Amino acid sequence: MNAQKSLLLILCLLGAAQAGAQTQAQTQAPAGAPTLSATEIVRRVEENRRGKSVYSEMKMTLVRPTWTRQIETKSWEKGGEYALTLIVSPAKEKGQAFLKRGKDLWNWQPSIQRMIKMSSSMMGQSWMGSDFTNDDLIKESSLVNDYTHHVEKKEKVREAECYQVVLTPKEKAAVVWGKVVAWVSVADFIEMKVAFYDEDNTLVSTLNAYDIKTYGSRRLASRLEVVPADKPNQKTVLQVEKYDFDMAMEDSFFSQQNMQRVK
Repeated sequence: MNAQKSLLLILCLLGAAQAGAQTQAQTQAPAGAPTLSATEIVRRVEENRRGKSVYSEMKMTLVRPTWTRQIETKSWEKGGEYALTLIVSPAKEKGQAFLKRGKDLWNWQPSIQRMIKMSSSMMGQSWMGSDFTNDDLIKESSLVNDYTHHVEKKEKVREAECYQVVLTPKEKAAVVWGKVVAWVSVADFIEMKVAFYDEDNTLVSTLNAYDIKTYGSRRLASRLEVVPADKPNQKTVLQVEKYDFDMAMEDSFFSQQNMQRVK
């Protein structure tokens, strides 16, 4: 009988200790901690805007203190390995194309009938004079594979509750940025705001997303604005005219030959 009482007492003490440990763990957990890992949040961002494949038509407006300029593009992308972007206007740049196959990048310039192999060192340069970089449009780097990820906190951006995710480049990753801070909407995994920093941790530019729309089963921003940190009254606006997801695309479509004839 005494042995049974002792056993019951031990079980009660163990139960109390476990309950106390659970309560302590709940108390120590940060308020609003996400149920998803930071890497999974970033992965869902990429999956949401890419799908298995995506075709898009976009209008880019370069806004400068004394002038504006527009560039219209068509783009095809398959997973994270293949991408082709064609300039359809203005007439001066019409027919110019950019191709990505894995880590290989090319630029076709019909005005001089020349195919240029692009190096990683060119990824940080301006794309067609805009505030977007070559890497932004050609997407050589991967936010999932080339960075480590950390959720700093939750914060609202234009009424959308967001995860604030800090992305730090991996040691040997060939990336443009020294750090990226992204505010990702909890509901739809949309990058509502992204801040880009150089290797000295100085803010270079900020991207903001507006006018969220539904495209099939996805919700995405239909207007993106990039504002450089050190150039007043300057920005680049990217307006989505069309999105089609999960179309059938052959790998062979993404070829140097097709760059010269795609319409």
